[in-house]
Amino acid sequence: MSTQTHIELELTHLEEQFMASTTKTVPASNKKLWAGRILSSLAVLFLLFDGVVKMMRIDAVVESMAHLGYPVNLAFGLGVLQLALIALYLIPRTSVVGAILWTGYLGGAISTHLRVGDPFFTHTIFPIYIAALIWGGLYLRDDRVSALVRT
Repeated sequence: MSTQTHIELELTHLEEQFMASTTKTVPASNKKLWAGRILSSLAVLFLLFDGVVKMMRIDAVVESMAHLGYPVNLAFGLGVLQLALIALYLIPRTSVVGAILWTGYLGGAISTHLRVGDPFFTHTIFPIYIAALIWGGLYLRDDRVSALVRT
């Protein structure tokens, strides 16, 4: 056997071992799974309410859009975007992508609140609380995420 063939076989074997070790997951314990579902549900319920209210353009939405310096006609699109991101987050196969996109969306919310000088703990970093629920829930209910954090 040539040296090149031997190296190729060894690389193939190492790749197979790596893929096997990264794709194996241990099922989450029942308590851990339910804790993750509860955290995720809290975030989803709040964001669902926020998205639907934006689409309905109630007076509070009109006032807050004006306060934040955004045209009120963006509210409906933001509500639709929120519902789409919720769907991505709730589908197990796309939940990580949904969480990543939510992180970007919530980062924009932080930036907006900083720009207009809103109170720090109640408005400006409130999106961090939501992001913690999103990622904490995903960590507890999705072994792929908890495996990434452990490594």
